[in-house]
Amino acid sequence: MREETAMARIPPLTAAEMAARNIDLSFVGGDFHELPNSVPTLAWRPDILQASGGLWAAIMLSGTVAPGLKWMTGYMVSMAAGCRYCSAHTGTATAGNGVPADKLAAIWDFEHSPLFSPAERSALRVAVGAGQVPNAVSDADFADMALHFSREQQVEIVAVIALYGFFNRWNDTVATMLEETPRQFAESHLSPHGWTLGKHG
Repeated sequence: MREETAMARIPPLTAAEMAARNIDLSFVGGDFHELPNSVPTLAWRPDILQASGGLWAAIMLSGTVAPGLKWMTGYMVSMAAGCRYCSAHTGTATAGNGVPADKLAAIWDFEHSPLFSPAERSALRVAVGAGQVPNAVSDADFADMALHFSREQQVEIVAVIALYGFFNRWNDTVATMLEETPRQFAESHLSPHGWTLGKHG
């Protein structure tokens, strides 16, 4: 763990402490360059860590919605909700899942940019609305998404949004320290979107 992780409001467990608790980290996928600091913080309650990790894997690692769109959805809802920690992670993973740099750079112009399909626009519109308080998703937004995605895929997209609702609230409240790889990516690529490190560094 980096020394700066001690600044989190709940200190993360060390690797040795997690090993002593027999914490299974097999759910952590290849989309992460370092172990996310949210994991050893949630590890104070291994049952919650395993449940949230299992939910993450079920939503993000399976289904029929393209992985790049899932990560874009996670990025948009996290930015709309104001969680810079999750925004950095989802932005980094978006780039790592086949979304070109110019498309990520244009993501806040998704309504007008020719880089986005009508289906992608419908999902991202719902993500931005869902990240606001109160929720700003309209019946028309959802009806448009239903034109492009099956019922199962609609559930998958909203599940991504709801999943990051949990992680946004967790990491923003705990002030989880951001790891080096997503921090460098966010500082280089997401700052034009209004991203700042804030409490996470």
